[in-house]
Amino acid sequence: MNSFFFILIALGALATLFVLVRGIVLMASGKDVGGKRQNKLMVNRVILQAVTILIVVVFLMFASGR
Repeated sequence: MNSFFFILIALGALATLFVLVRGIVLMASGKDVGGKRQNKLMVNRVILQAVTILIVVVFLMFASGR
């Protein structure tokens, strides 16, 4: 069960990193003048971070014996 949570946490972290890097590359390229796409990527990043943190909290709850 622990390895399952570790894999989920790692996948969440990698997905967050991927979206973050895409946003940085998009910002550096200067192609998104209006910022709509950058804003969408930022919202997706925040959602991925929240889901990953929620998985960590659930993992800690299981690990503490609750």
